[in-house]
Amino acid sequence: MAKEPKSKTADAPFLNRELSWIDFNFRVLQQAEDAALPPLERLKFAAITASNADEFCMVRVGGLKLLRQPGDERPDPSGRTPAAQLEEIAARLRELVERQYACLLKEIEPALRKGGIRRLRMDELSAAQRRHVDALFADSIFPVITPVAVRPDAEFPLLAGLGLALCVRLEGPPEEPAPRHAVVAMPKNLPRFLALPGEAGYPYVLLEDVVRAHVDRLFPGVAVRECAAFRITRNADVGVREDLAGDLLERMREVLVERKESDCIRLELEKRASKEVQAFLRAALALEPADVYAVPGPLDLAAFFRLANLAGFDALKIEPWNPQPLPETPAAESAFAALKRGNLLLFHPYESYDFVLRWLQEAADDPNVLAIKQVLYRVSDNSPVVAALLRAAERGKHVTALVELKARFDEARNIDWADALARAGAQVIYGVKGYKTHAKVCVVVRREPEGVVRYVHYGTGNYNEKSARLYSDVSLLTAPEDYGADASAFFNALTGYSQLGKFRKLEAAPLGIRPRLLELIGGEAERSRQGEEAGIEAKLNSLADPELIEALYKASQAGVKIRLNVRGICCLRPGVKGLSENVSVVSVVDRYLEHARIVRFRNGGAPLTFISSADWMPRNLDRRIELLVPVEDPAGAAKLAEILETCLADTRQAWALRSDGAWERRQPDAKRPAVRAQEEFQRRAETRAAEALQRQAPVLEPQRPAEQKKQA
Repeated sequence: MAKEPKSKTADAPFLNRELSWIDFNFRVLQQAEDAALPPLERLKFAAITASNADEFCMVRVGGLKLLRQPGDERPDPSGRTPAAQLEEIAARLRELVERQYACLLKEIEPALRKGGIRRLRMDELSAAQRRHVDALFADSIFPVITPVAVRPDAEFPLLAGLGLALCVRLEGPPEEPAPRHAVVAMPKNLPRFLALPGEAGYPYVLLEDVVRAHVDRLFPGVAVRECAAFRITRNADVGVREDLAGDLLERMREVLVERKESDCIRLELEKRASKEVQAFLRAALALEPADVYAVPGPLDLAAFFRLANLAGFDALKIEPWNPQPLPETPAAESAFAALKRGNLLLFHPYESYDFVLRWLQEAADDPNVLAIKQVLYRVSDNSPVVAALLRAAERGKHVTALVELKARFDEARNIDWADALARAGAQVIYGVKGYKTHAKVCVVVRREPEGVVRYVHYGTGNYNEKSARLYSDVSLLTAPEDYGADASAFFNALTGYSQLGKFRKLEAAPLGIRPRLLELIGGEAERSRQGEEAGIEAKLNSLADPELIEALYKASQAGVKIRLNVRGICCLRPGVKGLSENVSVVSVVDRYLEHARIVRFRNGGAPLTFISSADWMPRNLDRRIELLVPVEDPAGAAKLAEILETCLADTRQAWALRSDGAWERRQPDAKRPAVRAQEEFQRRAETRAAEALQRQAPVLEPQRPAEQKKQA
């Protein structure tokens, strides 16, 4: 039975948030290490682990470094001080790097070479390929790059976070025996992967290898002693004092600049770099030895995600699963007519996101639509969602867009979209002061013969058609009056000066979600004590809120069976006698990123089921605008229950959390049959679509002469 490296745990009833996240990234890495997967799929997962680690270092490690103050020994809920957390994080990340590159160099790249995708070193090039590379350097690379001398009495050059660079050690003059140094940054507008001619498949070299091979041309008359690739990570935990920001839009533009100049918190350096170069960079960047990571292969593994999508190598990829059309929404029918028949609960990407886009696009063009109100958190570069809003505004509809400018790493894109929407005539709100608006909601107001009707979309994922093909999420499209009234009240609270008051159906953070969840959890505990049916099933991305965890512990002690599907961070310790022996936790890691938040309370035999934009974390419940939405129609609630049960039954791609904090790969056995949840969801969607198509197939009736018809 495969096991993850055991995490160090304290005696506290809570697991450490940061180490729990690293454990999740190790589970993702297991996908890259799975020899049963084709090599480009394995490369994709390796790249994801690298991208995850980049963001983790920028945000979480950066934040911990700011918290670490001399004499400040305040522990987190797991009992660890910031300094202790940083020490354990560094050790675990080093282990992650070692496994990433062992997998890449020993398994993935040899498999890719067999399939025709070959990373070549400069000494492996043929004469023709070397001539090609020489010409490429002279014509396209040399004119762009700029070496920068690093003088002992000057500041280190300002380098972009996560950008690649070469540190060049040069021979100094006789009167200056100490070596000189220079930095050559790799321009981000040049391709990292340079295709080579003369071979079948896709042979390529890396940009930094080409520059390294020609580095002497940058320093004529000076001997180059050494040339080593490196990469720095800057602290992205740059906050906004909104009380001091007169213009949030301008302040966010300033934050983007500040992030480029923030402190360096990690140095990745080629493993073959000399101790002298490492010491020079560490001193210049004011880093501790624990902040330096020696990398045994090409830096910036996240960039290799581009290779994973290389066209023409289908044999090296997994067979695609195509999102299925919805039988309830024929393409020839109006989206509004489909919603008139009843609620729609969609499970993406197994069920196509196209209907959500069609609904928005139809709303933009429909002369009976009076208004569209929508929250935008993360959207794509060429967003059809924003395009629909722009078109609606230009056609004179009342469009309100709450564009969250504080969506980390999407700030620049959201600023651009906010500007475009404002120019088109939409009413644009730049989020809410003091909070991030993370709710997923859109309301369309339409004039109909019976009066004005509000159609509402509530979701667990962003309005992003690209992530809707990669993330597993739920959409609820509905038109009952209570849901529409709540959506209107929600937007009125955000755009005015009013408070998030009492809704008819919804609950909203930061005021209502935690109290409602505590009430529901406590209700299950009381029912269990009374001998009634009680139980909790939840599907979350993260579980870290101490108050909710304590409530789950109390419910467990009252006899409530609690089954949790937590994708990433889980600070709850399950299976501890007298504390959480009735709690089990699994994590599903598969083709798609599990992202839906669903929770179900047995409620004495009358289950209550909800979807939500919020994870059970302090940031979501206290510092964000989130929604908890009840799903009351029987078909939708049954579908959500089926999703929960299937994920909890997974024995192929699921990991179980042990009481000591270690994760253990689940295996099918006599008690648990072989179930792969995501594969089952795709099969069900395909079956539904095929059955619907069969039902819609026309009946062929032959044309016969009139006399034959009479005889018949």
